[in-house]
Amino acid sequence: MPVLNRAAELQEEIAEWRRHIHTQPELLFAVEKTAAFVAEKLKSFGVDEIVTGIGKTGVVGLIKGKGPGRTIGMRADMDALPITEQTGKPWASTVPGMMHACGHDGHTAMLLGAAKYLAETRNFSGSVAVIFQPAEEGGGGGNEMVKDGMMERFGIQEVYGMHNMPGIPVGQFAIRQGPIMAATDEFKITIKGHGGHAAMPHLTIDPIVAGSQIVNSLQTIASRNADPLQSVVVSVTKFNAGFAHNIIPTEAVIAGTVRTLMPEMRDLAQKRLTEIAEGVAKAQGAVADVYYDRNYPVTFNHAEETQYAAAAAGEVAGSTNVNAEVAPVMGGEDFSYMLEARPGAFIFIGNGDTAGLHHPEYDFNDEIIPHGISYWVKLAEDRLAG
Repeated sequence: MPVLNRAAELQEEIAEWRRHIHTQPELLFAVEKTAAFVAEKLKSFGVDEIVTGIGKTGVVGLIKGKGPGRTIGMRADMDALPITEQTGKPWASTVPGMMHACGHDGHTAMLLGAAKYLAETRNFSGSVAVIFQPAEEGGGGGNEMVKDGMMERFGIQEVYGMHNMPGIPVGQFAIRQGPIMAATDEFKITIKGHGGHAAMPHLTIDPIVAGSQIVNSLQTIASRNADPLQSVVVSVTKFNAGFAHNIIPTEAVIAGTVRTLMPEMRDLAQKRLTEIAEGVAKAQGAVADVYYDRNYPVTFNHAEETQYAAAAAGEVAGSTNVNAEVAPVMGGEDFSYMLEARPGAFIFIGNGDTAGLHHPEYDFNDEIIPHGISYWVKLAEDRLAG
């Protein structure tokens, strides 16, 4: 099955929905306008059941097929990012300091397009739950929807997600079995020393020197502690200390992120980060207090569901346009929580030669809308063939 004719016919209409959402970006759980827009569209399509307020501001629509059967979930995210847009597009953000720089507007629009088609045709048995999630960008909205009982309430047995990817050509897909995106842990290390005059360092315990040595030593987690065949990233992204050129401060704070693909590597990284920070600080006469937060877990694609997703993508794009062994991405995704709750798979859809995700000049490529809709429809009809 190539791109659906109906999806191609709907492209301009759905692009208008996408651009409308793009003009009014909302952050984290405060996606009231977007959620209301989604619920209104689902109602106009004749979706059988529409529930709002799941996971605080999430929306789920249930589309029933021509007969009884299983239920699968298909998820899109709705929230934007705290970035000032620089695209200059007619549909650019109208909200200062906020923009859809990750394509969630496009994800929402494509899933709405699929819902419209599925509600019109109902060429499947069982039910499709279309899931519109808030707060993917750091708020853990996927976890909140799971904790709110979404899977049980709608009887979801499998769940699937999709994300656009700049650099992958339009009309192509990429997926892999197992870990496809990383766990995204965060840390904060507070180094406590003894401040004093910069001209008399021997009377102080300098937290900046201790902190600098900690930053360097943390790089040995990847180079000397981790198996070379396992992925781990330890990045220090903040270093704050001092306020004057002639004063050695009492305290320094460093912070950053740890990215891993396997549970044992996650455990190792946390253990070694804590040991290194505390040990290096102690060697300097200082004290290090380590705060380590296990944020989003690994986005782990289940074996059978990955095959189903790759097959559906292949029927839309052709098997040669589906990379079924794409390299993992060390960014994170809170669809991971849904994959912990139910078997499923997460796939990338090519966004073409555009600015990168989270870039102020990024814009979702409306040319991919028919491809995304067709993938969702094919996946639903294949998994719920009756």
